[in-house]
Amino acid sequence: MTKIRSWFLTGILVMTPLILTIYVAWAFITFVDNLVVPLVPFYYRPSNYLPFSIPGLGLIIVFIFTTFVGLLATGLFGRTLIRIWENILNRMPVVRSVYSAIKQILETVMATQSDAFRQAVLVQYPRKDIWAIGFVTGSTKGEVGKRVDKKMVNVFMPTTPNPTSGFLLFFPEEDLIFLNMTVEDALKLVVSGGMVVPKEK
Repeated sequence: MTKIRSWFLTGILVMTPLILTIYVAWAFITFVDNLVVPLVPFYYRPSNYLPFSIPGLGLIIVFIFTTFVGLLATGLFGRTLIRIWENILNRMPVVRSVYSAIKQILETVMATQSDAFRQAVLVQYPRKDIWAIGFVTGSTKGEVGKRVDKKMVNVFMPTTPNPTSGFLLFFPEEDLIFLNMTVEDALKLVVSGGMVVPKEK
């Protein structure tokens, strides 16, 4: 009976992440399809010529459209259109602030991927002898970095179980303990509340 219970629990551990992953992926694909496919002209929809629908068609369209926009933006004509569009947005008080903030965040992450969550560290926070996992996002630059004599590092401190929220803290590099675990393993440890512990490397 004990073995059966053990097998059952093992089955739950194996099946639950798989089923949830498939469900979330399918729900996302369906959501994008329902959002994008209706925008396609009726006569160009594959469902009019095929006896079945194509799952993920919306994602394919979004990928092609996004790639085309990126290609267009690298040319002179595209850059001119973007400049005109940004000039219009910059004249709208509230919209200007939101657009500028989002653009700056995306440009920072995309342009300096080596600095974005590049390493997991152990820091004493919120006080001495209490330790927390943080993620190095780069060296402290600008006025903040110049105001301190020590070499400072930007550390993002995520919350559990939602790692997308957290705190940006500035630590002296000498106060950080750099971990050997990958960023992915550290995120799993944080999200799970310490229940998923990665193997030591």
